[in-house]
Amino acid sequence: MPRPHRIEGYAIISADGMIADANGAQPSELIVNADQHFFRQGLARADAVAHGRFSHERGQGSAGRKRLVLSRSIAALGPHPRYKKGLLWNPAGASFDQAWQALDVADGTLAVIGGTETFGLFLAIGYDAFHLTSANRARLPGGRPVFPEVPRRSPEDVLAEHGLQPGPSQILDRDADVALVTWERR
Repeated sequence: MPRPHRIEGYAIISADGMIADANGAQPSELIVNADQHFFRQGLARADAVAHGRFSHERGQGSAGRKRLVLSRSIAALGPHPRYKKGLLWNPAGASFDQAWQALDVADGTLAVIGGTETFGLFLAIGYDAFHLTSANRARLPGGRPVFPEVPRRSPEDVLAEHGLQPGPSQILDRDADVALVTWERR
């Protein structure tokens, strides 16, 4: 059965491992131009994206991109009401392989863009790479974590436990203390 050639995660987190505040909003401290540029470049290379109902992408090409939107509102799989090339997927009712096949992407790269439960689900499915950007001056106590295990465990510990190893740190914005580390399966 066909599967993606690569599965890559993309997240920017606060120093305490959060992707959003307690209300689910991404604060301005986590919107960094250099990270947005990196993110958009990654999505341009992807053949499809996966995300939860509150996560989304903006920008050129987003409306026409193939996507899996995780949802508990359906039994298994179904067309997305807004995205022409989108598919609603309930992992409790259909496997990832079934969802990927229904999305009709023979091979290629899947970009996983959030939120917490989606990032956590794909830890079990298996990331080939996870691009983790850290905004080290931002703190979001009580916010929404990147993975369900955070804040009990650090995002880095979670990635390492799932077989990913860190590459070198890339400074994206020195003044804001924002750095990117790509974790890869070796």
